[in-house]
Amino acid sequence: MIPRVCCASRIKPQKTIDQVVFYLTNCVRGRMIVDIFAYSCKNSPKSHRLLGVRLVLADTNPEVDTIAKKWGYWHLGIPGDVRSRDYARDVIETAVGYNFNERVDILVNSAGIVALDNAETLSEEDWDRTIDINLKGSFLMAQAFANHLIKTKRPGCIVNIASQAGVIALDRHAAYCASKGGIIAMTKVLALEWAKYGIRVNCISPTVVLTELGHKAWDGPVGEAFKKEIPAERFAEPDEIASIIAFLCSNAASMITGHNLVVDGGYTIK
Repeated sequence: MIPRVCCASRIKPQKTIDQVVFYLTNCVRGRMIVDIFAYSCKNSPKSHRLLGVRLVLADTNPEVDTIAKKWGYWHLGIPGDVRSRDYARDVIETAVGYNFNERVDILVNSAGIVALDNAETLSEEDWDRTIDINLKGSFLMAQAFANHLIKTKRPGCIVNIASQAGVIALDRHAAYCASKGGIIAMTKVLALEWAKYGIRVNCISPTVVLTELGHKAWDGPVGEAFKKEIPAERFAEPDEIASIIAFLCSNAASMITGHNLVVDGGYTIK
């Protein structure tokens, strides 16, 4: 499994996301956002070109640029650590310089790891690492992104990926639930403070998403048992999350800010 941050640029926006010129995505663990972009671009470099998509992947993996280039020579990889303010600034500056329009319009924050343990035995190290990556990392990326928009006097949109764990209690998920609940609260504060600059901030709280990581973690008896607790009786597909991100980044959602959209098949309504 490769921790990663991903960015994408749309040179020729589609009607459903007509203001999307540049996606900047922060994802420390898993391939959800990468899979989202892959699905939306029909999993082929040709489709990337047709949709005008440009990806910038930022990752702890020193080979991240090689990974990015597998999607096409016009993509870019930036190795680093999302927990660093300097790195967050560097990613924004590099993304701006890499995009010929010298602009970034959208940030999708999807930093996330999980340390499973009982609350009474959870280590300080696991607590700190979870909060640092999931919550602090998302804040630093949002802060760097917003400062660029404010400086250049451009509007923008941020979508933070939280979790249903941010609104309910899950056994052995003390640090994870705290970090995701923090993202939801942070989203509301950032939306309140940055609305005057034309920056909208929302978040999505999904159930299990069937990415490569999702399949590894939830395929089998445990996953089947969990599905029975979900009214929809299934997990989410990556393209469903992609569609919601696209909606929140579009003009159709221009009056939506500070909202947490729960995408869990009805699990949290019980």
